[in-house]
Amino acid sequence: MTPGEQTKIEQFHDLYYNGLEGKNAIHLHTYWLGVQVLKCPLDLWIYQEIIAELQPDVIIETGTYKGGSAWFMAHILDLIGKGEIFTIDVADDLARPAHPRIHYVKGSSTDEQLLHTLMNPRPTDETRLIILDSLHTKAHVLKELHLWSPFVSPNSYLIVEDTNINGHPTYPTFGAGPYEAVEEFFKMNSDFMVDTSREKFLMTFNPRGFLKRLP
Repeated sequence: MTPGEQTKIEQFHDLYYNGLEGKNAIHLHTYWLGVQVLKCPLDLWIYQEIIAELQPDVIIETGTYKGGSAWFMAHILDLIGKGEIFTIDVADDLARPAHPRIHYVKGSSTDEQLLHTLMNPRPTDETRLIILDSLHTKAHVLKELHLWSPFVSPNSYLIVEDTNINGHPTYPTFGAGPYEAVEEFFKMNSDFMVDTSREKFLMTFNPRGFLKRLP
């Protein structure tokens, strides 16, 4: 990819993220079957590819908001005929869609007791996909990475959402966030690799955020 092509991708990314003239951010107006999903549709397509390939027994999502991404993934699980989702958030006062595959869990994604209560009873040989999309500060995401990474299945993914902020390439004023947490994580962990093949559509809200666990 030439520097000019990269610049064009980053300019479009920033335009899409913030909206025309910095108004009405487009990603805030994305819906799956009537429920708001705060994700880039290109990433949602990648999610369905990963789910179809992995056939996960369980998906753990941190950060629920209105439940749109869990709602989307539950329907993909319906199509493959297996799997359940546990989605964790500190708030439970929002209207969220009900689905038999979705389990809403109230609590902090960095609460070690909650983590072990949720994960210890589960079969160790199941296939697990974990998605981090809660508080986006570097410290919080880094703690999530250390806590949740041991529970990711070999050849499965630990996906860190919104690594695009803090100037990667958008929202440059955010401050150190998910991208910087991933960089720090790799200084201390060699069990994962960045799978850039999941960035094949050129624009992703998760650059260097698709972390694949090694066999």
